[in-house]
Amino acid sequence: MLNALEIVTTVLVGLMVGVEFAVAFVMNPIFSALPDDSNQSARSHGGRMLGAVMPVWYIGSLILVATWAIAGWDHDGAGLVVTSGALLILSVIMSILLLVPINNQGKTWTPENRPADWKQQMNRWDRYHYARVAVIIAAFTLLVTALV
Repeated sequence: MLNALEIVTTVLVGLMVGVEFAVAFVMNPIFSALPDDSNQSARSHGGRMLGAVMPVWYIGSLILVATWAIAGWDHDGAGLVVTSGALLILSVIMSILLLVPINNQGKTWTPENRPADWKQQMNRWDRYHYARVAVIIAAFTLLVTALV
């Protein structure tokens, strides 16, 4: 049973990392190359769509990692799993304090009502997101290492 939990947790966290990596290094650069109205509309739509899904994914991943840490406490790699969980907690805190406030504003913008500094706000969101991606990549790496 522990093996199944380890595999499911690692796959789900890995998929989350892949989505967030793609947002940072594929989707947002594509959006930024579009004309301003299309760029802003794409980011707003992405903020609404992923803003609905990602909280469940982050919290679900954290619950799975915590369950793995508890169930596998006496197994090799438990410290790595606990450290991974701490990094996922950090990523949730970063999300709540830094990224969600910007996203909550940005997802309501249209070309007609966006603020004059919308690009600066999106650039700030991108910088915070790069840091969060680094944190969740480290958490995922620890989970993979704990498996071997």
